[in-house]
Amino acid sequence: MSYSVPDGSSPARRSVLRGSLAASAALTLGGAAAAAPALALSGRPRAAWGVQTDDVTASSGLVWVRSDRPARMIVETSTSESFRRTHRHFGPLLGAGSDFTGTTALRGLPAGEQIHYRVTLADPDEPRRTGEPVVGTFRTAPARRRDGVRFLWSGDIAGQGWGINPDIGGFRAYEEMRRLNPDFFLCSGDTIYADGPIQPSVTLPDGRIWRNATTPEKSKVAETLDEYRGNFRYNLLDHHVRAFNAQVPSIVQWDDHEVRNNWYPGQILDDARYTEKDVDVLAARASRAFAEYFPVSTLHARGGAVERRMHRVVRYGPLLDVFVLDMRSYRNANSPGRQADDTTGILGVEQLAWLKRELSRSRAVWKVLAADMPLGLVVPDGAANIEAIAQGDPGAPLGRELQIAELLRFIKHRRITGTLWLTADVHYTSAQHYAPERAAFQDFAPFWEFVSGPLAAGGFPANKLDATFGPERVFVRAPERANLSPMESPQYFGEVDIDGGSGELTVRLRAEGGTVLFSKALQPGRVGQ
Repeated sequence: MSYSVPDGSSPARRSVLRGSLAASAALTLGGAAAAAPALALSGRPRAAWGVQTDDVTASSGLVWVRSDRPARMIVETSTSESFRRTHRHFGPLLGAGSDFTGTTALRGLPAGEQIHYRVTLADPDEPRRTGEPVVGTFRTAPARRRDGVRFLWSGDIAGQGWGINPDIGGFRAYEEMRRLNPDFFLCSGDTIYADGPIQPSVTLPDGRIWRNATTPEKSKVAETLDEYRGNFRYNLLDHHVRAFNAQVPSIVQWDDHEVRNNWYPGQILDDARYTEKDVDVLAARASRAFAEYFPVSTLHARGGAVERRMHRVVRYGPLLDVFVLDMRSYRNANSPGRQADDTTGILGVEQLAWLKRELSRSRAVWKVLAADMPLGLVVPDGAANIEAIAQGDPGAPLGRELQIAELLRFIKHRRITGTLWLTADVHYTSAQHYAPERAAFQDFAPFWEFVSGPLAAGGFPANKLDATFGPERVFVRAPERANLSPMESPQYFGEVDIDGGSGELTVRLRAEGGTVLFSKALQPGRVGQ
């Protein structure tokens, strides 16, 4: 039994949902997919994969869509849901070179407004032949401080073999987040698990059966460009994801599983699952697919050149700047992390200089450092090497810790106020407070780091802390054993609420099901707290 969804350069090419779940998995595509035969016969372009917006500011945003064939992308925007008055934005021609995906930049938008948009795909040879418009909405960042900001964050999607399970309603946490109606969603990496094949079923320890929707591209580790593309499409099969994308804009970063677990530049794999052993080759293919499937401002053509830079700052009004870090592309090789001199670290020399410069320039009340890996949690890579920053030695900074010490010292001495760190990666939720009086390295101001996730993946026990920067685990919620399925352990996401009147920032760690596990209020205008 099989079910087809639109995918590729012509109506004849399909991505087939396979196995005993085919009928149930097909439901995740909803009415758009069910109409495929009629629309295919009409020869009109289709956008069954939904729409999404990213990197929204007070005056701009990026809108994404995917067609099932060559098409011209046209976006109409309005401040009215009825589209009484519209502005038309002509987008790119979508073709096989971008897997029929495309992004249109919206500029000159009014600040602090609900923007409604509809995307129409037109036949490039017969422009009057258009597909059914797909609609979405988002709020632009406020121009006034008093309007406040509220956003969510999490990461780790379709990991450890836990994919779209129709028996439990698919990726349910997305629907819960959508109902909270945040200004935006910060996706903290591991947006896909390109190295994690999805099997039709998994038997849980208690005998229950976890069932997955499956696709050919998710049946093996991703190596080719088309296989990476298929991993990004997989998440869009879930109707909760598509509904969420149509309502909530995102700020997206990447980590390791967009390419391969624990990868670093220059790595040569010793893994029998891969025929391509050069990680740099795999990373180039993965970053291209990432740029095709997420409308990120620094990953698109500008003036004939294509930027391939994940790190960026998204300025979300006077209250908030989000500094999106890339702790993957510029790092040195994973090692025990005990070297006394390390200028490359986890950010690289140029990215660290960029971050210092942009933090100094920021006039926002709050500066969120969106990190794809935690600072003081020991994340191992095998028996000897370290995957993140902390390496378990509680003494003075060594290895990648040296670069973080340099950054923390800079923040203190420049008296940069309102910094906090948000991350995911470790598949549980926690709050860590870092203070110099508890630390081996003391030339920094106190700060908070909040962890949330996974959003749709396996849960894992809490990692050990490294005392170099004096972390204290104020709160943690984590499973007792590794890789608990979403049927056995709740999924987690965090919420940040900045009050427009007082400027107070409140962080809430949430569990799927509506429970607030932990809450912490921080005051504006302080170097450390």
